[in-house]
Order: sequence, then structure tokens, then C-alpha cells
Amino acid sequence: MNIALRQHIEKITSLTDAEFEYVESMFTRKRLRKHQFLIQEDSEVLNDYWVVSGLLKAYHTDDDGKIHILQFAMEDWWISDYQALNNHTPATIAIDCIEDCELLVLSRDNKEKLCNELHSISDFFRKKSSAGYVALQQRILLLLNKNPQERYNRLFKLQPILVQRLPKTLLASYLGVSRETLSRLNHP
Repeated sequence: MNIALRQHIEKITSLTDAEFEYVESMFTRKRLRKHQFLIQEDSEVLNDYWVVSGLLKAYHTDDDGKIHILQFAMEDWWISDYQALNNHTPATIAIDCIEDCELLVLSRDNKEKLCNELHSISDFFRKKSSAGYVALQQRILLLLNKNPQERYNRLFKLQPILVQRLPKTLLASYLGVSRETLSRLNHP
């Protein structure tokens, strides 16, 4: 039994042992090495991923070759290209491993089956989706309305472990600043 996954789900909803065994049976395991792709732009996306261990980044590469980091995912976080997964369209982002990773993989079909059969799991994913939307909205507003120092302070306050694990070049990219600007920011 994956105790960490059960604890993660039960932060939001309760499951009986039998329900959790059923939920867990819908997942498969995947291991990736540092720098391996989980998803590449323009590929088909069939799965949602829960991070057991490791660190990943989701990003888009623009027409000029510039990388725009949308999010990171570490232990106990979910990651996928949700636009592609939900709309059955090609991936618009890439996701690769910053560290070696172990993931639990939930296919779109199995997720749909679980949500149809277990109200508690449907509720879990609804709440996770809402929380993800709120986090994305907050990130956009920070980029629009706050200076680099304020963005750095906010990230450090909310995710100090993540900040410590990130290479400075990726942290700078995520904050929308150059590596040189990042080095001038004051540590909160």
C-alpha cells in the first residue's frame, strides 16, 4: 500500500481500505532519470502524474526558442499538460525531470472511471483542480503586479524547500528575471 498517496488523498477526503485499494490499483509506476522527458510538446497526453519522488518542470518554448517555465512539481504534487489531457489535443508544454523521479501514473480513462464510480475521488479531483486554478491565477497576478524581489519573497515563503532544490537558472526563469538579477535579490 502506498501510504503517501493515501495520506495525500485523505487530506481532502476519506476512503475505506477497500476503496483505497481500488484507487491504488488504477495507478502504475514510472521512473525517469534526470533530464528525461515526461511529456514533449506536440505529443499525445494520456496521463496525469503524481510525484512520489523527484522534481520536474513544465515549460513552453516560444517561437524564438525562449523557455517559459509554468510550474514545478515535487513530492506530493500532480503534473501533466491538462489542456492536452482534458481536451484530447497535442501537448502545448513539455515536462522534464530536474532530478531522478518516481511517479504514479493515472491514465485519463482510469481517472474518469474512478471519478464516475467513487464520489469521494471525484470530489478530491474537483478540489485539486480548483486549488490548481487558484495557484495559477495567483502566479499570473504576481508576474503582472509584483517586482522580482516580491515574487522571489513570495515563492520562498510558500515553497522554501523547492527554492533550495532549484538550480539558479531555472529559478530565475520561473521568476521572469535574468540569472544576474536573481543574484542581486535579497534572501528573505
